[in-house]
Amino acid sequence: MNILLVLAHPERQSFNGAMFDTAAATLRSAGHTVATSDLYRMNFDPVSSRRNFTSVKDAGYLKLQQEELHASATGGFAAEIEQEIAKVEAADLMIWQFPLWWFGLPAILKGWVDRVFAMGRTYGNGRIYDSGRFAGRRALLSLTTGGPEAAYRPDGFNGDLGVILKPIQRGILNFTGFSVLAPQVCYAPVRAEDAERAAWLAAWAARLQAVEREEAVEVGRY
Repeated sequence: MNILLVLAHPERQSFNGAMFDTAAATLRSAGHTVATSDLYRMNFDPVSSRRNFTSVKDAGYLKLQQEELHASATGGFAAEIEQEIAKVEAADLMIWQFPLWWFGLPAILKGWVDRVFAMGRTYGNGRIYDSGRFAGRRALLSLTTGGPEAAYRPDGFNGDLGVILKPIQRGILNFTGFSVLAPQVCYAPVRAEDAERAAWLAAWAARLQAVEREEAVEVGRY
């Protein structure tokens, strides 16, 4: 398989970094082709602007979707955006590695989505959900939390993690056609002992060795 790994953590030596490195090494050892986007080390700018494009549809008023459609038709994306779109387009499986911040994606990863998931290339013209651009492809969220597992149960003080992740899994991934695998969640690694973190990395590697055979989960509608 062609696999894209996206890392969104400012500290490369973090547990998220270790999960990312484990995934890359495991998947390459299994014979997969792995592309990576380490967003902080790339100094990826999450802010959308006319810098997204080399083409111009309307110089007097910036409407991003209109400019994305025009760029899709004319090959008018800036090189850094075109490169990231091409990685997504090539991926049979896409894995995002990130810490859950304020019940959502880190800003750099959300901004990557805003700039890279461009109308005309990744969705649009009726190509959404089951008929989406990436139908037949799969995506997986691998994340860490600050709180313990009990906090993310339906009766926990933060509420059901599945509900928290739905805007990402349904609103971004399913929307553009991806089938979603069950998330890989490491709860509060900052409070875990070294042996427990090592066990989590080993479990992640074991899962990835068989990921090609995994079935998607039902995310559900709102």
